[in-house]
Amino acid sequence: MMSFKFNWQSVLAALAFIVAMFSLPLTTAASAETTTAILVVTAAAIALAMMDVGAAAGTWGLLVLVHIAVFQLLTTIHGAEGTAGWSFFLVLVACWLLAWRLVTMLSGDGSSRSGNSVIGRVIVPALFGIWILIIWEAITRGAGVPFVLLPPPSAIGARILTAVPTLAADFRQTVLKAVLFGFFVGSGAGFLVAILADRFRFLSNGLLPVGNLVSALPIIGIAPVMVIWFGFDWQSKAAVVIVMTFFPMLVNTIEGLKASGRMERDLMQTYGSSHWQTLFKLRLPAAMPFIFNALKINSTLALIGALVSEFFGTPIVGMGFRISTEVGRMNLDMVWAEIALAAVVGSLFYGAIALLERAVTFWHPSYR
Repeated sequence: MMSFKFNWQSVLAALAFIVAMFSLPLTTAASAETTTAILVVTAAAIALAMMDVGAAAGTWGLLVLVHIAVFQLLTTIHGAEGTAGWSFFLVLVACWLLAWRLVTMLSGDGSSRSGNSVIGRVIVPALFGIWILIIWEAITRGAGVPFVLLPPPSAIGARILTAVPTLAADFRQTVLKAVLFGFFVGSGAGFLVAILADRFRFLSNGLLPVGNLVSALPIIGIAPVMVIWFGFDWQSKAAVVIVMTFFPMLVNTIEGLKASGRMERDLMQTYGSSHWQTLFKLRLPAAMPFIFNALKINSTLALIGALVSEFFGTPIVGMGFRISTEVGRMNLDMVWAEIALAAVVGSLFYGAIALLERAVTFWHPSYR
């Protein structure tokens, strides 16, 4: 006998669905057949979310039904932007609540073991991101949000596909030249100076106040100066990135070198270790979490610094240049395409450093 397992997401989805039934039509352009199909699939998804049919069957069935319903819903406003009624948004809310229930089921209803699995680390975040785009698309098209205020994700995706050569050229100019060069030079210089500052105390006492001062300087104050000094090409942007990444690495490395315990340092002295032997065999390994923390901070600072500095003078190429130029032309889809590219690049850069950190600092308690 089929049993029911009520949960608050499916109950609220059912209430939103019932209210939507009394507020039809979904849109002024939706046919009766399309409306009926959407309502039937949504009702089936709500019923399935309330039934105790087993974890696998319930999860896969809800995954299929919810996304069929919401993508059918999105087709009703294609070419009919701004015509959505209250029932459209109520059905969207019902589907969103069911997707919430789906994510909860995939997460093991809050169990920590499922949260550490591939599903918890990959599929659930992917569904979360997909639903942000779905809601964005539905609201901008359904409510008729002006394109200049916020273009829908589908328009941004179409723009990305048609502007691949431009995006590739901007990526080479900003990321491959300015960001990577500035990141490695700035982080490497900060690390080496921190090693020297640890050995010679006067460097630490002199550089840390300067580091606090430089960290407080705004990018818009540094970038024009660097353009005057190093020209309009990528070298001036790399110089801004070097300044922005040098001191976070310096401060974190100096603090990390103090992380090793007094007992361990006394043991190294008992063995007759020199300063450099103690540094490489004890203190630097203990400082690795601090060093990787600086690298992760610098991965975001480098991209931000390069983008902002391109607003103050650059050749007719670059991600920051493209954003500032296309905003003036009201080509908001191209602006968002560059923003999407920057977000993907920044996320991949940060993720690569996080993976390297996990491989190097596997011994740290946070990874046990």
